[in-house]
Amino acid sequence: MIDPFSPFRLAGLSLCNRIIKTATFEGMSPGGCASEALIEHHRALAKGGVAMTTVAYCAVAPDGRTFRDQLHMRPELVPDLRALTAAVHAGGAAASLQLGHCGAFCNNHDLERRRPVGPSRALNLVGALSGRVLADAMTEGEIEEVTAAFVTAARLAREAGFDAVELHLGHGYLLSQFLSPGSNARRDRFGGSLENRARFPLSVVERVRAALPPEMPVLAKVNLRDGFRGGLELDESVQVARWLEARGADALVLSGGFVSRNPFYLFRGERPLRQMIAVEKSWAQKLALAVFGSALIRAYPFEPLYFLPLAREIRRAVRMPLVLLGGIKSRDDLDTAMREGFELAAMGRALIHDPGLIAKYAAGSARESGCVPCNQCVAEMDREGGVCCAKVPEQVAERAAHVHRARALNYNHEGRAGR
Repeated sequence: MIDPFSPFRLAGLSLCNRIIKTATFEGMSPGGCASEALIEHHRALAKGGVAMTTVAYCAVAPDGRTFRDQLHMRPELVPDLRALTAAVHAGGAAASLQLGHCGAFCNNHDLERRRPVGPSRALNLVGALSGRVLADAMTEGEIEEVTAAFVTAARLAREAGFDAVELHLGHGYLLSQFLSPGSNARRDRFGGSLENRARFPLSVVERVRAALPPEMPVLAKVNLRDGFRGGLELDESVQVARWLEARGADALVLSGGFVSRNPFYLFRGERPLRQMIAVEKSWAQKLALAVFGSALIRAYPFEPLYFLPLAREIRRAVRMPLVLLGGIKSRDDLDTAMREGFELAAMGRALIHDPGLIAKYAAGSARESGCVPCNQCVAEMDREGGVCCAKVPEQVAERAAHVHRARALNYNHEGRAGR
């Protein structure tokens, strides 16, 4: 059996082990910028023993942000991102940047256009209570513009010192919306058959791969299942994986779920509705969660390696490197992932709970994570200061200190200090 702590070469990138911190939205990018807290978050993960940490959700265009306070790639962001990648490299890890576009899944009040866009004209479920009720269907010209934006963003990521990029084709964001029969009702060459629905996402992957040097890995995060009736199912996901392999993707990150339809299909475990209501800034959204949350947000029971049965089908279909995620918490889970033939394993909540967990596993001082799947960290992403484990007091205190420093810095920048 392959040791999860053995080195691995992904394209031209040498990884010190086979464990990746998966992309989980940090909530540490106020105004679309990389904060001190974001840099420290990934510095801690690098020092804690992961081979590569993934900075989550960087939109390829301003209108690609789901919410206002998400990273969006532009030249002015490069210096701060370069500070982040330098911190990660100093900690002994590689850095990957997740690139995406929210499409119709949008609650951003800073849109440059009147409505968000997606594959088809549709109700915007996430933005309905804040005035973004509808999404428009993209024109072919807009599809080309977004494709070019992915390419530009990938080039800027390289300039910022990232070792890899991860293209987001899952979770109900734009490229996933095109892939899914549940959200793509087009009747042109971008809709209907799976081949047509995959045309835009595959073009993005192919053109990004061509724009970067071959030694820089291009990963794609894909859904095994959308997790709702009428969505993308495993048989189509298998074919998409084959096409991605043929288009030059260097690895697939195997995930699932559609955030606007079933947000906890990905986050198995408890459903922290009370905490989600507490951090929600909009009173209309608070009321909607309180009245309809229990009915609309389904809870899924946690079990270790919950995506493994589906992921095995992708493993049988392709020879490319695959990243298994979903319920990986213990050293035994990592061993199982390797034994099942997956080259890499990705962890999320367990590393939010303890950024130094991988070093402890490597040293033999721990075999189990203290993370319980309460999912309160999902709510914490929306709190000022960003994600932390709500059950670790030291993390809560550290976040408060970051918030205090950020407010003080803003106070000084506005010229009011000392008055």
